[in-house]
Amino acid sequence: MTDTTHPLNVLFLCTHNSARSILAEAILNHIGKGRFKAFSAGSSPRENQQPNPLGLQVLQNAGISTEGLQSKSWDEFGTLDAPHMDLVITVCDNAAGEVCPYWPGQPATAHWGYPDPSAGDGTDAQKLEAFRQTLHALKRRLELLVSLPTENLEKTLLQGTARDLATR
Repeated sequence: MTDTTHPLNVLFLCTHNSARSILAEAILNHIGKGRFKAFSAGSSPRENQQPNPLGLQVLQNAGISTEGLQSKSWDEFGTLDAPHMDLVITVCDNAAGEVCPYWPGQPATAHWGYPDPSAGDGTDAQKLEAFRQTLHALKRRLELLVSLPTENLEKTLLQGTARDLATR
């Protein structure tokens, strides 16, 4: 049974932890109403530990805090002294196909694939629009997660619930 007095810890994974996973972390912490605590990480995070500036810009434009956001390795969350994760969600197809570290406590897992808004060529306005669209797609799905009744967040149901949201 999930302890409802503590927030549900959710880890979002992407290869570089610079765009989609950062957006998801910030959005869920913004809308999570104290029921969720979001984190993000990547298998090969950016060397300078900085999220994509366009991602930070769309978050700020949406009124979502960017304080403390940084690219980090998923190895930080595989240690015994790391925060215990209840749910681990990959948000890019590359990370979904990689061999993930062992997660203490065997959290529920799901894959929510989104195209990389930082990929490809285009004008700055087109790239910014790609980030904005990704933010809104993530926000819609995360609003569904946040609105779920507590019983759907019980450990025995969480994996199925999170995977069902991948189709919405």
